[in-house]
Order: sequence, then structure tokens, then C-alpha cells
Amino acid sequence: MPSRLFALPRLFDLRAMLQHATTIWIGQLAVMAFAIADTLIAGRYATEALAALSVGTAIYFSVYIGLQGFIQSLLPLWARMHGARKMEELGFSVRQTVYIQAGCTLLGAMALLFPDPVLRLAGVPGTVQPLVRDYLAVQALTLPLALVARSFNTFSQSIGRPEWVTRLQAGGLLVKLPLSLWFTFGGLGLSPAGLVGCAWATFVTQALMAVVIGRLVSRHPHYLPYALWRRPERPHGPTLRAFVHLGLPGSVAIWVEVTSFTTMALLVAPMGTVASGAQQIASNMAAVLYMWPLSLAIAASTRVSYWRGARRHACSIAALRTGLWVAAGSAVMASALTLVFRSVIVHWYSDAPDVTRIAASLLIFVAAYHLADAMQTMGLFLLRCFEVVRTPAFIYTLLLWGIGLGAGHWLAYGVRSAGGMDLHSPDAFWMTTVVALSGVALLFMLLLRMQIRRIPAMA
Repeated sequence: MPSRLFALPRLFDLRAMLQHATTIWIGQLAVMAFAIADTLIAGRYATEALAALSVGTAIYFSVYIGLQGFIQSLLPLWARMHGARKMEELGFSVRQTVYIQAGCTLLGAMALLFPDPVLRLAGVPGTVQPLVRDYLAVQALTLPLALVARSFNTFSQSIGRPEWVTRLQAGGLLVKLPLSLWFTFGGLGLSPAGLVGCAWATFVTQALMAVVIGRLVSRHPHYLPYALWRRPERPHGPTLRAFVHLGLPGSVAIWVEVTSFTTMALLVAPMGTVASGAQQIASNMAAVLYMWPLSLAIAASTRVSYWRGARRHACSIAALRTGLWVAAGSAVMASALTLVFRSVIVHWYSDAPDVTRIAASLLIFVAAYHLADAMQTMGLFLLRCFEVVRTPAFIYTLLLWGIGLGAGHWLAYGVRSAGGMDLHSPDAFWMTTVVALSGVALLFMLLLRMQIRRIPAMA
């Protein structure tokens, strides 16, 4: 890459970006703890509840991730308005997302309330299906509240105020944990609700968070200048078209990325419980590692978009370089630690010798995967700052589904072995996914290089 793309970062940008990213990262870990808590509680309640939770969360997150990706894609747009000091225009734009939220809620609720085609296609046992339906019905009620929280989170991050997002997420965790235990197991006059109790606990937590958000935007001095509490104006065609231009490709991109990762587990499942257990460990570790580059990418794209809005192009490029350097450096450190401590890590999850042996091998691929994942995540968010959104969605679809899943399935179930190596294992999918994601990262860097060459004023 040319020096202008990977020039050394400025200390000023580095300090501000790390502070912003760390705040977001703490909140992301709190959100991840929501899912971990439900898994532990459901597993303690009944085996059927745990199985239903696995299916239910897979369906819910497949729906939610795509919808929230639409809203998350608006962050660069709002950060540019913030940088240009267009507070009234920014407030108007955020209020217009009410119509986007309504459309997303309608689409998502339909998918969650009528999951039977997916349940039949996945071959979910008949004894588990009623539990999944009940769980998803409550999650359909939670969806609009979750989208309101996502809009608030994206807006707060765009104006450089992620601390309230983190406080809400951490506070929500403190509410969610006792409620999940109480609703699931019962007590104090409440009958045990089982798995659906976890869903109701999430609903109550999201409702309380929505109340706090309402008070913040109507009273806190950081939010008052944007008048977010006002009644939304009538739908504004140009604003909504701009939302679709940014949000729809962004939603497709994040959905393809996430489903290519989660589908790997379904394709590994026929290999047996040992392979599936090792795959779960590797996937979980990759997801944990992903939280930091995601937080960093949000912080970097906010800063780049802010400087672009302020028409400080040299500063925006300097911030871009800083984001790339920090992403690369932190990814190298995380991958190295994963390689060194992979045997210790797998024993945190399981004591079964066959599972830990395969999982330790997979963590080698996870380390390589994380290097590519960190750079492609940063690349995706930075490209959004330049409104480059359609090409990344195409690249994701072609490489992650085509090479990552397609070639992986061919190696695992078609070739099966090569050069004495057993390819009928999760290794095949991780190898092809690492290759595909590396290709994505490289292409995103080339696209970024093209974008910064178009900016006349650079440091």
C-alpha cells in the first residue's frame, strides 16, 4: 500500500479514538453478556429450553442484525452533519428514522411471528418448536424497542457521546440478570415461565431503557440542541432516499457477513457432536475477539466523518490512517495471544479431550481469521464515510458465500482429504473463510486507496 494510506498516526487522533473505542467496547461486552446469561439460565432450567434458545436466538439475530445494520449505516451521515455544525438538520434526520424503524419493525415482526417455514427447513424437533414460537413471539414485541435503542446508540456515537450508550447497556445488564432468573424459575408469587421468561426479561429491560432514552433526549444538555423529542415531521422523500442509499446496502453487507459466519455451524453439524463442539468454541472465541475491532471501527468512522463534515480533509485522512494502524496493531497482538494461549483457552470451554484437541487446532485459523476480520471491519466502516456501500456488499456476497462457504463445503464434503490431510472437518471451512476474508480485507484497502486519492487536500 502507498505511504499515504498507511502513514504513521497522530497522537491526538490516537488518544481520542482509543478513548471512544474503549467506551463502546465495554458496552459491547455488556450486550454479549445478555446472551451468555440467557444461555446459562436456560441450560440450568432444561435441556429443551437450551435447544430452543439456540434455535430462537439464531432466528432472532438473523432478523435483527440485518435491520439494525440499516440504522448503523447512517452513522457517517450523522457524524458529517455534526462536524458541519448542522444541529437542526441532524435532529430532523434522526426524527425521520421513525419511519425506517416502523418499516423494519413490520418486516421483522412478520418473520418472528411466523417462523414455521424456517423451523421445518432446519428440521427442529417437534417438542422444541412450541418453545421457539413462544420465545420469538415475545421477541417480536421487543424488536421495536431494540431498534429505538439502536437509533439512539448510533446517534450518540455520531456526536462523540458513546458514554451514555455504555451506561445504558451496563445498566440494562444489571436489570436483565435478576429478571431472567426470576421469570424463568419463578418465585415471590410468580410461576416459572421457562425459556419465555428470558424473553420477557429482555422485553422489560428494553422498555426501561427506552424510558431512560426518552428522558435523556428531552432533558440532558448534550441532546437538547437536536430537539429529538419533537413530534416527527411528515416523511421527507430526499432524506428517506438518502437513508435507503446508505442503509440498504449496509444492511445487506452486515447480514451476509453474519450469516456466512453462523451458517458455518450448520454445515459442520453433520460431522458430529465433537466437531460441532469444537466449532462452537472457535466461533465463540472469534466473536469475542471481534468486539474490539468493531468498537474501534465505529470510533474511527465517527472521527473521519466528523472531519469530513467540517471540511478538514487532511484531518479526516489522518484519522483514517490512525484507525488502520490501531486496527492492525491490536489485531496482531490479539492473534498472537490466541496462538500462545490456545490450549488454555479451549480448556475454559470443555474438558473433553477430542473436543479440545480439534478446538486448539481451529484456534490457529481463528488467529489468522481475526487479522483479516479486524482489517475488513475497519475498511467497511471507513468506506461508509465516503458513501461507498454497494461494492462492499457485492464483495461480501461473492467471497464470503462463494469462497468461504461454497469452497469450504466442496472441500469438506466433496474432496474430503488431500495430501494426507483430513478435510472432512471444520478445518476446511475455516481455511476457505480465512482466504475469503483476507480477500475482502485486501479489496477494501484498495477501495480506500482509491477514495483518498480523490481528495485534493491531504496531509
